[in-house]
Amino acid sequence: MPEQELWLTKLLNDHLAGLANAILSLVRLPAEPRPWTNWLSMELLVIAVLVLLVAFVRSRLSVDKPGATQHIFELIYGFVEMTMDEVGLHHGERYMPFFGTLFIFILFMNLFGIIPGLQAPTMYIYVTLGLAVATFIYYNFHGVRELGLFGYLKQFLGPVWWLVWLMIPLELISHLARVLSLSVRLYANMFAGDQVTGAFMALTKVVAPVIFMCLHIFVGLLQAYIFMILAIIYVNIATSHEH
Repeated sequence: MPEQELWLTKLLNDHLAGLANAILSLVRLPAEPRPWTNWLSMELLVIAVLVLLVAFVRSRLSVDKPGATQHIFELIYGFVEMTMDEVGLHHGERYMPFFGTLFIFILFMNLFGIIPGLQAPTMYIYVTLGLAVATFIYYNFHGVRELGLFGYLKQFLGPVWWLVWLMIPLELISHLARVLSLSVRLYANMFAGDQVTGAFMALTKVVAPVIFMCLHIFVGLLQAYIFMILAIIYVNIATSHEH
């Protein structure tokens, strides 16, 4: 059964289907009559909202009289910085743009699920898998950058030479499992939370929806934090000279 189109998805399919199919043709994928999907339209909407929000905050940055939105972003910055320090990641300022963006992006996507007429993009495995793959590439890149290619590959060999035959496949499986763990954990929690919230909002109109919306917000915050801290841990392991 095809999924029901959200209003934004319908709007894009009615007016920009040609653009989407042109992009699909560039990567040699077949054209679709309704190429836009809910997860893609919602993810693009989150990106647009964040771009506008950042532009708004940037235009009003002030040292003497910071506004409420600037205070919120400064709190997020301090929170991410504190998390990196607690994990023990050295030179955290190098990684702040990635981890800060990752946390804010996932948080906003998670919270979109409580807005009527919208969905959380993170309740689709395509989105969470993309985030997990980006994290996988990021920490491996910085591992090679920090230790050099051969120094980083030594992490896969284990502590003693005669266990190399066992450690290499175990390490490869472990790294690939990180992608699966990151993507499935976020997807499963947000999908379940969205379904529970939607079910209770359909049954009652006031008390229960408020309770479950608060729960959904808490789960969204928690899952954004868990994804971010795991990404920080992976970078810390990959770049550690003592590993």
